[in-house]
Amino acid sequence: MVALAPDVILANYTPALASLLQLTRTVPVVFVGVADPVGAGFIDNLARPGGNATGFATYDYSISVKWLELLKEIAPSMKRVGVLRDPALTHGTAQFAAIQAVAPTVGVEVTPIGVHDADEIERGIGALARMSNAGLIVIGSALTAVHRDLIINLAGQYKLPAVYGSRLFSASGGLLSYGPSFLDQFRLAAGYVDRILKGEKPGDLPVQQPTEFELVINLKTARALGLTVPPTLLARADEVIE
Repeated sequence: MVALAPDVILANYTPALASLLQLTRTVPVVFVGVADPVGAGFIDNLARPGGNATGFATYDYSISVKWLELLKEIAPSMKRVGVLRDPALTHGTAQFAAIQAVAPTVGVEVTPIGVHDADEIERGIGALARMSNAGLIVIGSALTAVHRDLIINLAGQYKLPAVYGSRLFSASGGLLSYGPSFLDQFRLAAGYVDRILKGEKPGDLPVQQPTEFELVINLKTARALGLTVPPTLLARADEVIE
């Protein structure tokens, strides 16, 4: 693709962006779904990224705390939380650290679970399920997306309340999700592509972070897990899946 010298490339998620920037620092790239582009070294800063890449970040690390709070709200007896994350990604490690830092204040212990392959996921979630009053936080990455159905099925099999960072998981049977609308990010990315095609430089276009987040609750899954969703949580939901 790079050898074709296109006018601009749209990159979805961190692995695609990382691969592209290893190959070119001249072809303009607009990215979507990258959690920490500064920490990963893709851009200089959000306001003026410099280089050949700009786009739309998914969220900052404060959302990790929100995931833990939501999980505790829907499962107040929870004492242990497994955090499914990709340790090879900057945001995977940083978001786990953010959750770990706040966990004592809500009375839970946290443990990391790797996502290298299906076997590692099955072993990690199986070990978590052997603990009493356990729950699961799934940090978004290409690998968690690839293994989405497996993760959701394991959470259901072991009766683990779980929170995810994308509506895609709740729509597929996950209990609860909280995160930005990726559809909106792609619509906005089309605008950046248009501006670059008209002559603007990606390094001059600020990387934008989401300002609105959607809370989605799957009531069918809640019933299957034997959970009663608090009315206060239902009232805040942007979407309830029956």
